[in-house]
Amino acid sequence: MLKPQTDSEAARFLLQASFSASSGAIAEVRNDGFAPWLDRAMRQANDVSAAGYFEARGFDRVDANRFYNGTTTGDWMIWSQLLSGGNVLRKRFALALSEFFVVSLGDIDISWRGPAIGEYWDILNRNAFGSFRTLIEEITLNPAMGVYLNTRGNRRADPRTGRVPDENYGREIMQLFSIGLFELNPDGTPRTNGGEPIETYTNDDVTGIAKVFTGYDFNYSQTQAFPDPTNPARTVAGVDFARRPMTADPSKWSRPSADGFHAQEEKRFLGLVIPAGTNASESLRLALDHLVAHPNVGPFFARQMIQRLVTSNPSPAYVGRVAAVFANNGQGRRGDLGAVFKAILLDEEARAMANVANPAFGKLREPMLRFVQLARTFGVRSASGNFEVGSLSDPATRLGQSPLRSPSVFNFFRPGYFPAGSQIATNNLLAPEFQVVNETSVAGYVNFLEGAVGMSASYLRDLSLDYAAELPLAHDPARLVDHLDLLLTANQLSAPVRETITGAIGSFAVQQTSSDADKLRRIHAAVLLVMASTDYLVQK
Repeated sequence: MLKPQTDSEAARFLLQASFSASSGAIAEVRNDGFAPWLDRAMRQANDVSAAGYFEARGFDRVDANRFYNGTTTGDWMIWSQLLSGGNVLRKRFALALSEFFVVSLGDIDISWRGPAIGEYWDILNRNAFGSFRTLIEEITLNPAMGVYLNTRGNRRADPRTGRVPDENYGREIMQLFSIGLFELNPDGTPRTNGGEPIETYTNDDVTGIAKVFTGYDFNYSQTQAFPDPTNPARTVAGVDFARRPMTADPSKWSRPSADGFHAQEEKRFLGLVIPAGTNASESLRLALDHLVAHPNVGPFFARQMIQRLVTSNPSPAYVGRVAAVFANNGQGRRGDLGAVFKAILLDEEARAMANVANPAFGKLREPMLRFVQLARTFGVRSASGNFEVGSLSDPATRLGQSPLRSPSVFNFFRPGYFPAGSQIATNNLLAPEFQVVNETSVAGYVNFLEGAVGMSASYLRDLSLDYAAELPLAHDPARLVDHLDLLLTANQLSAPVRETITGAIGSFAVQQTSSDADKLRRIHAAVLLVMASTDYLVQK
């Protein structure tokens, strides 16, 4: 049984597997070993779902607050999920999945946008260690996805008017959610023909699969209508329809009908033929079974999940090992996401401490992950209990990234991105997260940190941090930096950076008998300098 030999090795593992490291968790991993600790932690229950968050606070009720008409509670919900409680491993993988199966809160045209994105998050969360096949069906029928990529209300062709099915979801489920643009070998390297990559699908395939995703609309069965508190002449539908899977049964739509609008003609794509007359649910089953069985899915998915959790440039061998687990979890099951998660984190390439010194290994920490780590490391509390933090997407005045608020279906960054004209490009490496880095975001992040280390920024006023463990160390700059180095970077600060930070925070006097206010001033400065350093920003 493989166990970490040092606190640094245990902390490094925790920062890949979850959002933060603590002294207690480091001791547990060292005692249990990587795999047993992972098995136990993955079984932990999630203490509250997104639906439970909304229900407990009345955010899904029709009242004068008009929560049905905004996105604010959606932001509060996801920050609550990420910053506090629950199974952090499940949430960490669910967040990675949200950057693969993208829906964005700012772009879903639906009432009850908060609970709608909440249901989408709950789907990712409850399926994070489950079946890829189940997950892709649940997101396909989810109302938030339905409005985001146009499956809701997508109608069969009408030769009289020239109307054809919307192809948006049909294209994206292939390009982004399953097989990608080009055929792959089992290790994720591209298959070629005459030196050129081989496309996975054609426009005819898009046209054919688009027919599968026709005939669906919101399920309003048993959904109650309530008087609009601001306009008694109109009613507002209750929240249920924004959570239920969409349906192709027209008797359950808001305007029930005897006739649906699913395409009844033959559907052909990727070598599959769905016979004419096949109904919506059976067409969907056949289509998704066929997609998930495609040999590209394993390596396409595995590479991007490795990028989110461990390193931007996994070797083909690493991708191949994880893809093999996707293909067969050892018990004959394909698409076991829990097995994939474990394979990514326990792989020899992820665990090799020699990679800490490998300049081609690692990844830039995403801004939202930095904030979540800050909050969890230092025991964040919410005065309201709601975690009332809005969108932090603005790179100039906020963090530059907010969960479930990708600017497009292509996520915050592309998996194949590298900054042109950089050493990264010269060395033929990828650095996806650098796509959100620019002069504005770099300065904005430091400004954000200044307001976040003490939660003094107005937009973080509902939150506070607990530095009780750091106060006894504040009078000793070297010990304080040692402590922060382990928890925040897994002891990856270089000697010159450590020396610079230690000197900077030691430049103003703090004694063991100093006030807590003076000690906190030093602690805040130390946390800011560590989290602004390049040694922290690049996670190894």
